[in-house]
This record gives sequence, C-alpha cells and structure tokens, in this order.
Amino acid sequence: MKKMGKRRLIAGILVLVMLTVPGLGVNATSDTREKLENAKEEREATENQKNAQEENITNMEEAQSGLEGELNSLNSQLAEVSNNLEEIENNIIAKNEEIATTQAELEEAKATEERQYLCLKKRIQYSYEKKSISYLEAILSADSLGEILNMTEYFTQMASYDQEMLASYKAAREAVEEKEAQLQADMDQLEEMQASAEAEHDRFSGLISQTQSSISAYSDQIATAEAQVEALEAQMAAQDENIEALQKQLEEEIRKSRLAAQSSWRDISEVTFTEDDRYLLANLIYCEAGGEPYEGQVAVGAVVINRVLSSVFPNTVSGVIYQSRQFEPVSTGRLALALAENRATDSCYRAADEAMSGYSNVGTCVFFRTPIPGLEGINIGGHVFY
Repeated sequence: MKKMGKRRLIAGILVLVMLTVPGLGVNATSDTREKLENAKEEREATENQKNAQEENITNMEEAQSGLEGELNSLNSQLAEVSNNLEEIENNIIAKNEEIATTQAELEEAKATEERQYLCLKKRIQYSYEKKSISYLEAILSADSLGEILNMTEYFTQMASYDQEMLASYKAAREAVEEKEAQLQADMDQLEEMQASAEAEHDRFSGLISQTQSSISAYSDQIATAEAQVEALEAQMAAQDENIEALQKQLEEEIRKSRLAAQSSWRDISEVTFTEDDRYLLANLIYCEAGGEPYEGQVAVGAVVINRVLSSVFPNTVSGVIYQSRQFEPVSTGRLALALAENRATDSCYRAADEAMSGYSNVGTCVFFRTPIPGLEGINIGGHVFY
C-alpha cells in the first residue's frame, strides 16, 4: 500500500509538472505537426517541380514554334529552287531540240557543200576528159572582138560563180558549226546550273527533313512533359488531401491534448485488466520499445494506460491500441506478427504488469515519439514522452 501510494504521489507531481510547463499541451501534437510541415514542404516541392516542367514546356513550345517558322521558310525556298530547277530542265529540253535542229542543219550544209564541190570537180574533170574547146581555142575561134569579150566574161563569171558558191556553202557550214558550238556551250552551262540547282534542292530537302524531325522530337518531349505535369497535378491533389487530413488530425490532437490535461481521470482501481490485455500490451511494448531500456518499456506501457484512464481516449487497452492512426506497429502489421508469435520478452511483460498496476514514470503523458528539435517532454532512452 505504501508503495502504491508513493507511485500515485509521483504521478501527481508529474501531472502538476505537465500542466505547468508552457506549451506542453501543444507539443503533444508535434509528431502530427512535423508530418504536416513535411507534407507542406513536399507539396511545395511538387508544385515547384510542376512549375519548372511548365516553364520547360513553354520553352520547348517556343523552340518548336521557331522551328515551324524556319520550316515554312525552308519550304518556300525549296519551292523556289524546285521552280528554278523545272525551268532549267525545260530550257535543257528546248536547247536539246535546238541542238538537234542545228545538227541537222549542219549535216545538210556539209552535204550541200560536198555536193557542190563534187559537181565542180566533175565539171572540170569532164572538161578535160572530153577535150572540149579550151579557153584559148574558144577565143581564137571567135569571129569578132565582141564575141571574144563575151566569151571571156562568160568563163570569168563561171569561175567566179563556182568560187562564190563554194565560199557561200563553206560560210553556211561554218555558221552552223558556230551555232552548234554556242548551243553546246549553252547546254553545258544549263547542265551546270541543273547540277547546282539539284544540289541546292537536296540541301533544302535535307534541312527540311532535319527540321521536321526536330519538330517531331519537340512534340514528343512536350507530350511527355505535359503527361508529367498531369501526374504532378494529381500528386498535388493527393498531397492537398493529405495536408487537409493532417490538419484535421492536428486540430483533433490539439483538442485531445488539451482535454487530456484538463479532463477527469479514472483511478487505476476502477479498471479491470484481462490476460488478453496483458498479452496485447506486452507485445505492443515489444514493437515500440523492444530495444529500449526497461524504463523506456515501462514508459510506453504507461502511455497506453494513461489513455485508458483519460476520458479523452477509449477506456480499454485494445480500444486505445487499435484506435485509428495512433500506433505505427498497428498500421504496418508489425503488431499482428508479434501477437501471432508472442515475441514479447519477459521484460516487456514485466513492464506491462507495472504499467497496469498504475505505475507511471512519465506522469500523465499520452504521446511519445523519437526526439525532434523544439519538442519538450520527458526523455527516456530513444523516446520523448509528452
């Protein structure tokens, strides 16, 4: 009895300390507050990532727009080159026709010149072979001076005519040859222009193909980035929901923390514990403080019993332990595994027994967690109790 009275006295002193420490009721929510701040930071980081991705999309769209303008310019230049190439090809066709006509004219001129030459040659040859009257005999046989002059003029005109005709045909042939040479030079120039235009056409075609590929690549990148933005927006929506839930949880914990400090508490004698309560509490202590010193194990058990005694929390061990979002081993399934195999050690059972007897080395603390800067409470082992 004296021992029990001493424990209650210590518990009463700790209650007084908890109530008089400034802000300790609010610190009871520090775990949720930390989660809320972390959630807000993660949400801000997601929004920054989304904004950066949207800026990236804007930059890619501007680059794509610039490429599309460049593509339009290249297409216009290609059309101009194509028209020029078509004109050159038409000129080549026309020039080939001119060359063919000129070559025919040249062949005709050569043939005419050759025929005239042969005719003259045959006439001279015939004159010698038939021993016709020679120029001298014709003059001597003339009856008068006038006849001599007429005959002389006739022979002179015949010789002159033959020479003129030969010169004329030769000049015609040479003119056609010059025309053919000029046409061939024109053709060579056109072929050079065609080769240059075809090279220019190929160059523009290559540039257009390259630009189209770049535009297509930007389209793919923009689509990927837009999908990422949509995913980030969905992530932000989920984060907003999580922040809202944490905010509500924080408000609820603040309310419960304040109520716990101000509400009525049952006496331990008013609570009846079963063997199942002992089994459940010992295994929770194992999950939460199995590696902690014995004092830390007792402290975890005391937090559970304090909640049972407080009017703010459920009034049974199982109700407290299985209350939604209160103990991590419950939500992760570690407690279920420990219960299935009864992993609780002897010290965990002793700590459970001591807590269920009404002893508390953490006063009326109803929360615990790993220490963080700014959190005030009772530090035992690797936990701070508040």
